[in-house]
Amino acid sequence: MSDSITVADRPRAATRGPRGRFHLLDASIGASPRVLLVVAALCLLPTYFFPLWNLTMFAPQYGDGLRLHIYSHELDGGNNGQDVREINVLNHYIGMHDLQAADFTEFKWMPFVIGALGLLFLRAAVYGQLAQALDVFVMSLYFALFSLWSFGYKLYRYGHDLAPTAAVKVAPFMPPMFGHKKLANFDVYSFPAAGSYALGAAVVLVMLAFVLGWRRARGSAVEA
Repeated sequence: MSDSITVADRPRAATRGPRGRFHLLDASIGASPRVLLVVAALCLLPTYFFPLWNLTMFAPQYGDGLRLHIYSHELDGGNNGQDVREINVLNHYIGMHDLQAADFTEFKWMPFVIGALGLLFLRAAVYGQLAQALDVFVMSLYFALFSLWSFGYKLYRYGHDLAPTAAVKVAPFMPPMFGHKKLANFDVYSFPAAGSYALGAAVVLVMLAFVLGWRRARGSAVEA
């Protein structure tokens, strides 16, 4: 009698042990999560063509505003790049470093990392295992959070590393990451652009793919 109970209970016990958890992550995620992973990979394409962030500065002498567009691979300004030069002239008076692409190391690795993530999304969709869906979700979330931190740190350094010999002395400051901030006689607005929304959509889709795959795997384990 005891032997028959042990055999009957063995599948349920296996799903609770370390080996059972390994098999759960090795389970198939199903068709819908695979489609979501493919769509997530496609969502990364706009990050190569549209800005990730837009900053606009308004002042009485700049009624039309000075605009700075930050892409994954370059800096661009309004008025065919004239706004970047004008911003650098203003920065010179307060001792701030010039805005130049060479100082943004992110431009060197970000396009490559985004492309690698897209390939990993597609790989996870082809193999369709829960473990790979979890991997790409964690990697994409980490990349998004690290990119936000890197952007915020860059803004902080630009506003705090001021030359002591500047013609105009100002207290260290940090330009806004989100929303509006008053800096001297400038109203500065900073908001995510289309590239960031596309990247955020990709992260959400990967998360949904993992959640749906997890539920499917859990259901299969209970039925077993």
